[in-house]
Parts: sequence; structure tokens; C-alpha cells
Amino acid sequence: MHQIRLVRNILLGIKNLLLHKLRSLLTVLGVVFGVGSVIAMLSVGEGASREALEQIRKLGSNNIILTAVKLAEDEAASAGHVRVGIYGLRYEDVLRIRETMSAVTRTVPVKHIRKRGRLGERSLELRIVGTTPDWFGVVERNVAVGRILSEHDLDQRAAVCVLTEYGARRLLATEHTVGESIRIGGNYFKIIGIVQSEQVSGAIQTPDLEVDAYIPLNVAREFYGDMIVRRTAGSRERELVELHQILVQVGSDEQVEPIAAALKAMLERFHKKKDYRMSVPLALRRAAEQTKRTFNIVLGSIAGISLLVGGIGIMNIMLASVTERTREIGIRRAIGAKRRQIIGQFLVETVVLSSVGGVIGVGIGLLFPWLIRRFAGMPTVVPGYSIALSLGISVGVGLIFGLYPAIRAAKLDPIVALRHE
Repeated sequence: MHQIRLVRNILLGIKNLLLHKLRSLLTVLGVVFGVGSVIAMLSVGEGASREALEQIRKLGSNNIILTAVKLAEDEAASAGHVRVGIYGLRYEDVLRIRETMSAVTRTVPVKHIRKRGRLGERSLELRIVGTTPDWFGVVERNVAVGRILSEHDLDQRAAVCVLTEYGARRLLATEHTVGESIRIGGNYFKIIGIVQSEQVSGAIQTPDLEVDAYIPLNVAREFYGDMIVRRTAGSRERELVELHQILVQVGSDEQVEPIAAALKAMLERFHKKKDYRMSVPLALRRAAEQTKRTFNIVLGSIAGISLLVGGIGIMNIMLASVTERTREIGIRRAIGAKRRQIIGQFLVETVVLSSVGGVIGVGIGLLFPWLIRRFAGMPTVVPGYSIALSLGISVGVGLIFGLYPAIRAAKLDPIVALRHE
């Protein structure tokens, strides 16, 4: 019985709304754009935050990255052949970490050298990465061809290298990949493998670049040494840097922050100047997640204002409807309609208005992110909760803003309403 009455009220509500098509359409537009803006804004915020979190994930949430930093006084000292600029991380730092911190599973020393690589007639400016096989356990990248560095290469001081896919394409072109010999600086290396690189632009930078060539650390020291000489027009700069990076991998996320604090204390003790920088991806991830929550709240609040405006429009049209239908309400009350039935009838009409607007708004909300992704190139992700939230809010707006006009209609005196012209 109640279901039949509800269906009848819905059909009657739709009929009453269709009597004023333009007015109903204009009222629905407020809800349409409110719902559409909620979904579109949340999708843009979700896309941006997921991209940032994905970039941080590539760094490894259980990794700590120590990077050598050249201070301003070192730059001034190394200029004009005054003296050699000495800064950065040391081999002793690696030994201290390995010996004193049991929670650390991998400690990867890294040396960077810029040299030009040549293969036949082709050449490319490469960043030589002297490291150990543990690099590929901390910076996990897919192996396209061949293999990565091994402990045997390190023990045998083998002149081998692993190229990135970008570098291989630029240098090898139509040549075979694994087994070719490449000249880097004044030394020849055998290419044993090619890996994919995932360079990240912006403030977050992964340890690898797309122009990397990975060689054993002891071979890098033997061939190129620790002294870096840069020749520019009319001057020559010399720098003594043992290690440019140390990658520290911790056993679990819970141990990252205590280990980071211990590393900071150790480096402050043995480095007279702060010629290093510490990056903790876990802290970056937490900050990004907090930013994401704040961003979503701000965007959702702004879009919610549109829904509020739409709700006011619904209240306005329903108050006008009560005034227009005063005589109809009086007749229904006179023949026995109860107040709750009058309230129910008007609430059904407001919910129909807001629900129709919500459904259309969802369609527009799904279209906007596609257009943004298609023409602006920005990443967008439509979270499922945004659709449910928007529809729920639109129905709630209809109920809340339709309640007052419905109660006002139900409270009309039947006799006064029948006299109304």
C-alpha cells in the first residue's frame, strides 16, 4: 500500500513539475553544476595527488637518500685555482652505517661522473654511475635486455656497463645491444644489459636519469678517481668528492624515521659542514597525503557552495509552488488528506528535482575530467566515492531545502486555503 502511494506521489510530482518546464529546468541547473563541479574538482585533485604519490613511491617508502651538496664557500674556494674543493659523502660513512645500524638492509654507495660515450659514429653525454649490485635492489627497474651488475663483476673489477633504454637507443640504434663495446671517456666497457629508467620531473627526483651508464664502483674509482676536473673558458675547477650519493634501505616503514634520525646525528658528528642533503620519501609521502586531504576538503567545499545555491533555488521554487497551489492544498485537506501526506507530496517533488539534477550532474562531472585530460594533459582520476557523495548530497539538498516549504504547505488552514484565489 505504501509503495503504491509512493509511486503515485512520484508520478504526481513529476506531472506538477512538468507543468512549469522552464522553471523546473532552471532550478535543476543549480544542482547539475553543483554536482558536476564536485566530481570534476575532486577528480583533478585526486589525479594530481596520485601522480605525486606515485612519484614518491618510485623512490621507495623504506629508502633514505643521502646526497652530496656543494656549499657556496666550496664553489668560491675551487674557483681561480685557489685550492681543491673537498665536500660530499665518504666511503667511511658507508662503513659506519653498515657496522652500526642493524635495521639497515642495504647501503649503496654511488659515484657520479659526467663523460661522453661513443659507439661508432654516435655519441651521447652520459652520467656514469659507479655503484654496487645492490643499486638495482633499491632502485627497482625492469631489465629490458641482458642482465644487471653482479658481485662477480665487482670482484673481478670487470669493465662492464649497464645502459638505460634511452641511452641504448641513442647510441646503439640498429646495432646489437648486449655484447657491444662502448667507449666512455678514454676507457672501453662491454655492454651487459639495458634497463628502463623512470626519471621524474619537478621537485621530486629519482636517483636514476635516462642518460645513466652503470659500472662497478671499484672500476669507476680505478678509471676516473675521486678528483673531478671541470674545464671552462679561461679557468679550471677541481673537486674531490668520494661519493655523490648513499642509498639506505631500511627493513620496514616503521624503522625509517628512527634510522633517519640516527643518520642525521652520525653525519652531523663526522661532517664539520653540512655538505649533504637527506631525503626521506616516507615523510614526503605523508606530507603528500596530508596535502591531498586538505586539497580535497578545499575543492569539495568550493563545489559544495554550488550545491547550496542549487538548494536555495529548490526552496524558492517550492515556496512559489505552495503559493500557487494553496487552493489545491485546501481541497486535499478538506477531503481528508493528512498533514504528513501533504509534506510527503512536496518532499517527493523536491527530491525528484534534486535527483534528476544529480544524475545529469554526474554525467557532466564525468565529462569534464575527460576533457581536462584530453586537451590540457593533466592527470585526472574520478574516485568512486565522489559520485556517491555528490548524489547523496543532491538528494539531501532536496530533502533539507524542501522540508520548510512542505511543512508550510501542510500547516495551511483548509478554510483559508479554499478561500484563496
